[in-house]
Amino acid sequence: MKEISAGGVVFRKVNDALQIQLIQDRYGKISLPKGKMEPGETIEQTALREIVEETGMEGVIIAPIDQIKYKYNHETKGTVDKEVHYYLVEAVGGKLQAQVEEIRGVEWFEPSEAWRRQKQSGYNNNDRILGGALRLLGLEVNG
Repeated sequence: MKEISAGGVVFRKVNDALQIQLIQDRYGKISLPKGKMEPGETIEQTALREIVEETGMEGVIIAPIDQIKYKYNHETKGTVDKEVHYYLVEAVGGKLQAQVEEIRGVEWFEPSEAWRRQKQSGYNNNDRILGGALRLLGLEVNG
């Protein structure tokens, strides 16, 4: 069985300063908003819907970043081939608010602090997603 999810690295500019959005998931790890595709949706629509649902922020897709693919075992579905598509998304509206049923919190960080937090307490497979987003924004990524 195949399962497709999508999400994004959300950024905004405040007085010419770039900020990156990170979420803290229900396990206390640093992560990015994402979720499963619903019937009739495109992958891009899924990414934008999940960002609104989890963080309250409305965005527009600037560019695709990358995909993460892995397998996991589901108790009733068996082996699931999981594909997660990530996009660079610019925040254009909404109000920052964590979806408490899904995540513990959501905050804006300046890019080097976002990278530090990802490296310190994020999921390893998100390193290349956040790193790719920062490079698309013209920033250096170390480590």
